[in-house]
Amino acid sequence: MKKKIYFAGSIRGGRDDANLYKRMINYLKVDNVVLTEHVGNDNLSLEEQCRERDASIYNRDTDWLRESDVLIGECTCPSLGVGYELAYAERLGIPCHIFYNKAKTQLSAMLTGNLYFKLHPYENEDEIFEELDKILKK
Repeated sequence: MKKKIYFAGSIRGGRDDANLYKRMINYLKVDNVVLTEHVGNDNLSLEEQCRERDASIYNRDTDWLRESDVLIGECTCPSLGVGYELAYAERLGIPCHIFYNKAKTQLSAMLTGNLYFKLHPYENEDEIFEELDKILKK
């Protein structure tokens, strides 16, 4: 059965890892539905903030969170939005898996100290896909 995956990655916090997000999303969507496929879009526009547009993004994304079976987050690039999404998913009881390149970042204690979150530190990209297979039981 296909899982509905909420993929979380930095947008306004920085797009340095956008290509990695895209590879992860493409891998995930082979056998599943990735609700937030746009996070891996190379051409994602960082338009000027607008309250009305931001409210519609919030409503859309929280709807997707409520619909999801699992959250997969790539958290090497710090993001307030991803942190919020993780807390929102935790509140809903959605399993949360956090990936991060341990050579490039040190996660916040708010993530590492919370035993609810499953942490997946990696050094090379191949490790990510091995862990995704385990999570999704491929």
